[in-house]
Amino acid sequence: MSDIENQIFVPPSFIALYSDARGRLRERPALVRERYELCEDLAGHLVGQAQTLYQLQVPSEFEVLRRIYAGLCAADASVSVAEATWIVTRLAELLEWPCPELTAQAPSC
Repeated sequence: MSDIENQIFVPPSFIALYSDARGRLRERPALVRERYELCEDLAGHLVGQAQTLYQLQVPSEFEVLRRIYAGLCAADASVSVAEATWIVTRLAELLEWPCPELTAQAPSC
């Protein structure tokens, strides 16, 4: 499918992960779109898991998000640290929770 035919809108916040200092993409648009779809789907999938953790095990929204972030930053994760940060930020948005500051110093990153 060509870029013209594609109807998926990749938000600027995600495009920034794959852009250089001048705003030019460092990867092919198709790859960026593919990674965006993966990350957006993962954020949506994690909504239920985050709600369950909050209700059953973890006493704070911050801690739920921090633990999910640590899991996404693990060495065997299929996303980069930058993508993990975007996913958790998007997850917080979907849950309407405040998002903690996420840094590469989080556990397992």
